[in-house]
Amino acid sequence: MEPTKAPRSTPDPTPAAATAPAPEQAPEPAGSGLDRRTSDRNTTVLVSFTAVTNLADGVTKMVLPLMATRVTESPALVSGVSLCLTLPWLLIALHVGVLVDRFDRRRLLWVANVMRLVAIGALLASISGDSAGLPVLYAGGLLLGVAEVIALTSAAALVPSVVIPEGRTRANAWVAGAETVCNEFCGPFVGGLLMAAGAAVALGSTGVAYVLAMIVLAFLAGRMTPGTTPGRPVGTVNQRIAEGLKVLWRHRLLRVMAFSLTVLASCWGAWLALMPLVATSLLDLSERQYGVVLSALGVGGLVGALTVGLVNRVLGRRGAMFADLLGTAAMVAAPALSSNMWVVAGGAFAGGMGGILWTVNSRTISQQLVDIGMMGRYNAAARLFSWGAMPLGAGLGGLLAEWFGLRTAFLVFTVAALLLIVPFLRMVTPAALAEVPDPGSRP
Repeated sequence: MEPTKAPRSTPDPTPAAATAPAPEQAPEPAGSGLDRRTSDRNTTVLVSFTAVTNLADGVTKMVLPLMATRVTESPALVSGVSLCLTLPWLLIALHVGVLVDRFDRRRLLWVANVMRLVAIGALLASISGDSAGLPVLYAGGLLLGVAEVIALTSAAALVPSVVIPEGRTRANAWVAGAETVCNEFCGPFVGGLLMAAGAAVALGSTGVAYVLAMIVLAFLAGRMTPGTTPGRPVGTVNQRIAEGLKVLWRHRLLRVMAFSLTVLASCWGAWLALMPLVATSLLDLSERQYGVVLSALGVGGLVGALTVGLVNRVLGRRGAMFADLLGTAAMVAAPALSSNMWVVAGGAFAGGMGGILWTVNSRTISQQLVDIGMMGRYNAAARLFSWGAMPLGAGLGGLLAEWFGLRTAFLVFTVAALLLIVPFLRMVTPAALAEVPDPGSRP
């Protein structure tokens, strides 16, 4: 995210052009002009915004699939709701990255929340008119998915601009923790309680949360727009997209992390898409019990956020990230091997904790290796191969469950997660990680 050079001893070094600022970017130290107090306040604002919006997202991601189960019992059609929520990562992530590197990132966050409010309003109108069928749920899911792409890409690009280097590991830990805890723990739990009062109550509450998040953003301080040099050409959209892809592809460590996360994210996409049916057909859970199972993800994420520093000191970054491979495998294996709610919740806990360990470390690594002016495009490219894999995992999981059953679908993704072990250990080496600059040593 901030100006850096590729590791000198990496077998596949990044050419200088890959991490150089975009043509219109004026070289500028990341986080320049910030003191520690302002940086700490910005961290609080980002964590608060992330917590509130992800709490609302967690409610909607639970409510919409459950609404779909009231319309159809088809695994493929129900998983289609989750597919719509994540499909925009595959379709528009790269183009959103160009916007994030060109325009005010805080304003883009406001735009994203306005889009969320429009989607919630349309869904509420369909419920009041008793017309909340699958087409409406799919359309609402797509609009919410587009808003999520804009919001998460913009927020990730803001971190190196508004947080000083030595504060980024902590900021990443708390932002990632807020994402998981609120999206996977508090959101589903609150969603289960609100769903008992009705889908309209649940969705209406998310609208209030999105409005509050827009107000919180007003307290963010610092430069929200990448530095530009007026009058210089910025290149075509495709050229700018290519610059972001080159940063990812030409650096071996970044490339391997993206490939690994593609597989892991597909596992998560399948798990999230199929869990409503697992809860109703295999485990026979109530809506509150289903919320408890999903909440185990957030509990694991909270533990991961609180202990990431300790885990890194004990296991190192490599060991902490390797734990995510095992945690994700346990998460998708549990529904295939057991019908016990607590076993499935235990697998979700392992997946949630491992996911946070990976997220914090991978974000910190990328922030030390990627120029701040390329942050939007790099994040968009990286998330294309990660979040973009979630709809593919959701779709494939739905088809496998339709053809061969739910347990077989989960077994397939368990094998996929375990197959990552060998390439990860061979390519994410201690030597490669040792070349990543320490956050506190950067200007």
